[in-house]
Amino acid sequence: MAAPCAPNELFGWIEDLARYPAWMALVHRADPLPSVDGVPRWDVELRARVGPLARSKRLIMTRTLLAPDSDVVFERAEVDGRKHSLWRLSANVTEVGTGSHLRMHLHYGGSLWTGGIVERVLHDEITNSRDRLVRLIAETRL
Repeated sequence: MAAPCAPNELFGWIEDLARYPAWMALVHRADPLPSVDGVPRWDVELRARVGPLARSKRLIMTRTLLAPDSDVVFERAEVDGRKHSLWRLSANVTEVGTGSHLRMHLHYGGSLWTGGIVERVLHDEITNSRDRLVRLIAETRL
């Protein structure tokens, strides 16, 4: 995704999961939780449509990588002692000319559906969020 702003401005929209509901429909809610050992965490509710069905999933996510103005990774980090499927959201921002480029990938490591259906739905949700994010960036610059 191309954005008409500096990398640090774009990165400000993706480094904090609490800002995602404003522009990514998949993230219905992302409430900050107390940090653990200085690592930020969020209570996240994901919602997506798979054909005629709507699915919702609550996760505890933590930021596992932060390279300011460049890279961020969030991963599922439940604290209930049970084994859970991997959810990983990674994002990379690079400078391109007078603007920025954002590359995002959301990976689900479970086996709820076979044939990559979930991966396709997640990819489509991220792709559809591009325009909303660019619009929000433009609106905040006015």
